[in-house]
Amino acid sequence: MSEVNVPEPPKFKNLLALDPFLTPFSDYICSNYAKYWLIRKNIELIEGSLGSFSMGYKKFGFRKCGNFITYREWAPCAKKASLVGDFNNWDREANPMQSNEYGVWEVTISKDTGPLHLSNVKFIFQSTSGDWKYRIPAWIRYARQNRNETIFSGVYYDPPNAYQFKNARPTITGGLRIYEAHVGICSPEPRIATYEYFTDYIVPHIKKNGYNAIQLMAILEHAYYGSFGYQVTNFFAPSSRFGTPEDLKKLIDTAHENGIIVLLDLVHSHASKNVEDGLNMFDGSDYCYFHEGPKGVHSLWDSRLFNYGHWEVLRFLLSNLRWWMDEFMFDGFRFDGVTSMLYKHHGIGFGFSGDYHEYFGESVDEEAVVYLMLANAMLHEVYPLVITIAEDVSGIPALCRPVEEGGLGFDYRMAMAVPDKWIQLLKENKDEDWNMGNIVHTLTNRRYKEKTVCYCESHDQALVGDKTLAFWLMDKEM
Repeated sequence: MSEVNVPEPPKFKNLLALDPFLTPFSDYICSNYAKYWLIRKNIELIEGSLGSFSMGYKKFGFRKCGNFITYREWAPCAKKASLVGDFNNWDREANPMQSNEYGVWEVTISKDTGPLHLSNVKFIFQSTSGDWKYRIPAWIRYARQNRNETIFSGVYYDPPNAYQFKNARPTITGGLRIYEAHVGICSPEPRIATYEYFTDYIVPHIKKNGYNAIQLMAILEHAYYGSFGYQVTNFFAPSSRFGTPEDLKKLIDTAHENGIIVLLDLVHSHASKNVEDGLNMFDGSDYCYFHEGPKGVHSLWDSRLFNYGHWEVLRFLLSNLRWWMDEFMFDGFRFDGVTSMLYKHHGIGFGFSGDYHEYFGESVDEEAVVYLMLANAMLHEVYPLVITIAEDVSGIPALCRPVEEGGLGFDYRMAMAVPDKWIQLLKENKDEDWNMGNIVHTLTNRRYKEKTVCYCESHDQALVGDKTLAFWLMDKEM
């Protein structure tokens, strides 16, 4: 990268005034900002702007232009590559791709001979070992599990009557009242519910009960349904279990019509280990989108970890944010697993005490910090009303301060200790043993001038190996 002069951030004094305990770590904060500034200025120099860099979905994957369809994919370790599918009888010789010096493969096909709407498609490449391997395109917009098949298939998605949004994003005044929801389990019936069911029955229920925001889980496609959407295989494809992308658009548009914003539960902290229908070993190497070797594996989640320092990984993830905002009209994101992103130890076997030395130094993944700064800066510049929420259990300071102050730029952090506290009280304490001072401390333990989303229970308690608060209170009687 070229040398870029980093100006002294104009508002660092504001951050230190808000939290004087950060003063001994001001050099570290300045260093992070300098890294962010350097990456950003090089993006602007090479790509034109951070905004254009984050529009990769208009360049990669499938793009229509006149009477032609262009397919583009980044796979630097592939020796040869082709686009195959129903449209060419899976013949790898029919539509070979050409690569540039950066490992970006491309092919242009006439619409008359190219894939049709809902055609099965795959990227096939020759690895360094000489074997030919199939992958679902990394930027695929729809993937589904065909009948009698275990592996998901990539689908060329180009509906003749694409859904047209009728309602603008609503403006929320006052505090957020968030209804956390999973489309698949929103029905009382023993089946996987649909976007359509959620639109018809759950959105009116949410409005009636006074909520002004919905946080949707498990939208990004995931081959393993039991992961609740946290083992993502296809980052640009909404889950086909619940319906089509057009059905999801109608859900969001209906929520907007009712004055409700919709937040996407976003997983950029890790990805599924699946190879044939995920990003793992996409070009035959284990370091295409991820770190190489043990550094690229989350031992607790059995998943892959992104290399946030790579140019094309940054393009992929930042463009993923733009895709969900532009194409589906989401209003913001709840970033999952931020603690895992921020620290090289990923929080595994590490108990945060609140000592500021835990938040700075060699244990911090500076590349992930810079990615989050870039993501928040881009989102807030392009979409003034966007909302970003960080799921962080470490309590890192300046998480929810603006990037120009030296913060990470989130609007809110989640008060993760609060739902844990309520469950703990119900499971482990008699009513007469409740410590009110401890409860008050848990409810009010927040960083000054950093906004917090506080809630009674979350899916971590209610769904993942535990019971809802209602069941803890009533299950004996029931």
